[in-house]
Amino acid sequence: MTLVIKVGGHALDDLSAASAVLCDLATDVARLREGGERVVLVHGGGPQIAQLLALAGLESRFVDGLRVTDEPTMGFVAMALADVNLRVVAALNHAGLAAVGLTGADGSLLHSTSLGEPWQRAGGAPSVRADVVLALVDAGFVPVVCSVALDAQGGLLNCNADAAAGALARALDADRLVLLSDVDQIRSDANDPASALTALTRDELRSLVDSGAAREGMRPKAEAALAALEGGARSVTLANGGRAHALAGALSGEIPTTEVTQ
Repeated sequence: MTLVIKVGGHALDDLSAASAVLCDLATDVARLREGGERVVLVHGGGPQIAQLLALAGLESRFVDGLRVTDEPTMGFVAMALADVNLRVVAALNHAGLAAVGLTGADGSLLHSTSLGEPWQRAGGAPSVRADVVLALVDAGFVPVVCSVALDAQGGLLNCNADAAAGALARALDADRLVLLSDVDQIRSDANDPASALTALTRDELRSLVDSGAAREGMRPKAEAALAALEGGARSVTLANGGRAHALAGALSGEIPTTEVTQ
């Protein structure tokens, strides 16, 4: 079975080798690998990008849950995500995994096009060179991908990490996509915790997107889930990556999740 796992948000606030989140993630991935599962990780870095932009005196702006990325911002996005990638890979390798870090530029892994105004250097869901990732997986490595992609001119684009994870799941014909972020579950009403959903179908999720109920930061996650399902994934699981052993708990159903199926 092939699993694509995206981790991001404040679950990655601590990127040290002693980070509880990264130690738990490494343990959970190692157990999956021991069981014969093929695992690919994708990470975000929103808090680190925001911190670096603030230090540079630049504003963080979002439209429909996606970061507005002009040329100066793109440079800081690339720096922040490269640092996150390096630290995640270091922590996972320290814990005993054979992890390899990748950007979308490595092996021309991710290609995308600009979303245009107002997002500028923000890219849409990327196309994926699956052979680059599969070669590493087949060699026994755990690829760790950050979502900087290339455009047709070789320029850098900032792709949403959820969208990149969905595209990877689709390209790899993954059995399951797991999106670990800051929230436990999708809600039918974003402002009402009591409206949390434990299960829904692809069509029901599409209705939430079309109605605007899945908005802001939840919209890219919903779109990523839909992309993975349309690509053949059997299910997409959304859970809170800040919980102890969030990956194992999400896969076993021992923590709150939303499961989206065909």
